[in-house]
Amino acid sequence: MSEEARYTLSFEGYGQVERVPLNIAKGLVGVRLTPQDLSDPVSFQLAFSRMYDTLMKALEGGDKYSYVVKVTFRDGLGNEVSMAVDLGEEIPAFASKNVKARVTVELYEE
Repeated sequence: MSEEARYTLSFEGYGQVERVPLNIAKGLVGVRLTPQDLSDPVSFQLAFSRMYDTLMKALEGGDKYSYVVKVTFRDGLGNEVSMAVDLGEEIPAFASKNVKARVTVELYEE
């Protein structure tokens, strides 16, 4: 039985909790800009129209809310990384909307 190689790294960062309409949080996940969308004014206009349509559909969906925290930290090479974490529909038990974050990455072979 061989010992599996594992590496665990932790990064410290900050987060900010925001309340967003649930339909926007779920609906905008699929909105993406590609390099081709920025290649000329017509492509950009078409991409902007797709984003606008998605936003309007999300806004029409109702009045439920979700709490999302945007976490920002620096990776091992010093690059700034941002990610979002959905905290659910209940109000998080934080005293402030500004929080500290610890992101843990575990590397291993399958």
